[in-house]
Amino acid sequence: MPNESVFVGLISGTSLDGVDAVVVDLSSNQPRLISSHVEPYPTQLRTSLRALCQPGSNEIDRMGELDKQVAVTFATACRTVLADSGITPHQVTAIGSHGQTIRHRPDAENPFTLQIGDPNTIAELTGITTVADFRRRDMAAGGQGAPLVPVLHQALFQKPGRKRIILNLGGIANITCLPDNNAKPVTGYDTGPANTLLDRWIENHRTVTLDHQGAWAKSGHINDSLLNDLLSDPYFQQPPPKSTGREYFTLDWLLEKLTPHQLSAEDVQATLVELSAATIAQAILDEGYDESEILVCGGGAHNLYLLERLGNRLPSAEIQPTSAYGVDPDWIEAITFAWLAKRTLSGLNGNLASVTGADRNVILGGIYPA
Repeated sequence: MPNESVFVGLISGTSLDGVDAVVVDLSSNQPRLISSHVEPYPTQLRTSLRALCQPGSNEIDRMGELDKQVAVTFATACRTVLADSGITPHQVTAIGSHGQTIRHRPDAENPFTLQIGDPNTIAELTGITTVADFRRRDMAAGGQGAPLVPVLHQALFQKPGRKRIILNLGGIANITCLPDNNAKPVTGYDTGPANTLLDRWIENHRTVTLDHQGAWAKSGHINDSLLNDLLSDPYFQQPPPKSTGREYFTLDWLLEKLTPHQLSAEDVQATLVELSAATIAQAILDEGYDESEILVCGGGAHNLYLLERLGNRLPSAEIQPTSAYGVDPDWIEAITFAWLAKRTLSGLNGNLASVTGADRNVILGGIYPA
């Protein structure tokens, strides 16, 4: 019999590096992380996904094949994290699978978002009921379909009398603004790129896929002229609610902005860090949270140079990782989709309309029984 409190969360973000998998106990208000695992994408699958994230030829056939391949990788991640935890599939209530985003077009004439990683295949290969396709119901209700993590941020971190920002530094940075009064609405949105451009730039110039602790960026110099050109992009002036993705802030986007500049690779990296710090800080200032506590999660929480530059722009803020409150910053997104799966099965909303801009709070996701 399933343990009604045990769920698996699966997500692959904009970095396209692999699948984050967690087993969590959701029997209390504070999720308890039982086990975690990263299942890397095979090199060829990662290359194919990158190509699919940009417009090209024969997209439907390529998407169909990758939908299955991604699902197999997700199922492998689930089986591995369960083996590590000592929990059997029969003890798991459900999997919450975000899938892999390949398009996110909330501002199109007919807005849409698309995640692949066939949940039918995941349910069949794992023998576990799978909840997936979380974003499209919010979009059907008039929302951006993102960000969705603020609903968990609110449950975990809101505290009466204390204003807090939860800053998620994934491929894209997003903020959740938690007011000091529960009667006030929670707000939040994608501020712009965090790791996506940093990872692509260093991968293009060195034999690594990430800038460990931001050391390479710190060795360069911030170029104000390039920074101003980057900041001139209309996305940064667009009012919330808003969301974006790697298909907008691409390497081609950066190269176009770089055309009139002759800079060293490390100077570009330093300026990209400053772009992230500047856009995040401006969003926090615009929301009136510049003197609040900022709790950081996501892979970018390890980029010490980015946090240093953010602190330079927000000197009155207290910046610390979510681990200060007992939640590992590396696993919050995966935990979120386990938590959202439980809410779906319980008939509870998974979005916050005040964040996504939806007409109302709605139950998210489709259920694929074991």
